[in-house]
Amino acid sequence: MELLTIGAFARAARLTPKALRLYDELGLLPPAAVDPHSGYRYYAPAQLDRARLIAALRRAGMPLADIRAVCGLRPDAAAGAVDAWWRRVSADTAARGRVVALLVDQLSERGTTMSEPTLRYAVRCETGAVRDSNEDTAYAGPALLAVADGMRGPGGAAASAAAVDALRPLELCAAPAAELLATLADAVAAADRTVRASATDGHQPGTTLTAILRRGSQLALVHVGDTRAYLLRGGELVRLTQDHTYVQSLVDQGRLSPAEAAAHPQRALLVRALGTGAQVEADLALRTAIAGDRYLLCSDGLSAVVAPEALHAALAGADGPESAVGRLVDLAYAAGAPDNVACVVADVVTA
Repeated sequence: MELLTIGAFARAARLTPKALRLYDELGLLPPAAVDPHSGYRYYAPAQLDRARLIAALRRAGMPLADIRAVCGLRPDAAAGAVDAWWRRVSADTAARGRVVALLVDQLSERGTTMSEPTLRYAVRCETGAVRDSNEDTAYAGPALLAVADGMRGPGGAAASAAAVDALRPLELCAAPAAELLATLADAVAAADRTVRASATDGHQPGTTLTAILRRGSQLALVHVGDTRAYLLRGGELVRLTQDHTYVQSLVDQGRLSPAEAAAHPQRALLVRALGTGAQVEADLALRTAIAGDRYLLCSDGLSAVVAPEALHAALAGADGPESAVGRLVDLAYAAGAPDNVACVVADVVTA
């Protein structure tokens, strides 16, 4: 059998001799023969496929331990293992990207100074054109904005109302800005307990919740479920929340595109909500209020039927919160309003 020198084999496999020596030491790619006197390594041409696979997986960033496992599998099983590894990497990268974006946003905002801000707000909560009951609850006050969407069925309306009512005392709470997130987290945990305690006849109601609590120039955001929060700043509309739905988890894993998710029959299936599942796990974030910002909190009765571009145009074109909520509700009805529609719009202004 004709053997290749380590240099010739490295060139054919698109690896370096140093990498080949490492893979030999790890048992990933031992040479076909070793000169007993010089220690020089020789490789068989049949080893090129394995070498090229290792090289490709290393360029993709796969750890050596995972490469060892893949190389021990049959081709079809190896393909499945590589696909599963990449889905995990993609989901982890997406999650880390959201954390980094939030940190960049918070660090950027810390350099912004302004006088004491206040909120100018408006709220609408409509049954819609199809439903005969309203499970949504919306609230806006000087220090608190909240939207909750109760699950369809017995107790849904009561669950959303209970979740928002549990937060309303925070408007009068004297907790300092430094404790804002902890205060909000405690209130959400209390809301979760209240909703759980409202179960009747074996039926456990549940509700989403998205809320913003203000203390001075600090805004604390809490989010559970698929109600949403958006921020219009400098003409750009940014979504601040990630839907806690089964379909969104498939998007995060790279198994669905956003376009496919929008039309998926299970797009409203929640994986997190108050009152259901294990102990509530809420997303919490701290922001800085900047004059000129416009916030939108809404239920999926708006976001699921009105495209982001139309939301952007309605928010950017309105001269105030009252005008904005009117435009948004009109858009929902123009799209058929198949669900309840709740929305809160708040402008950050200075006194």
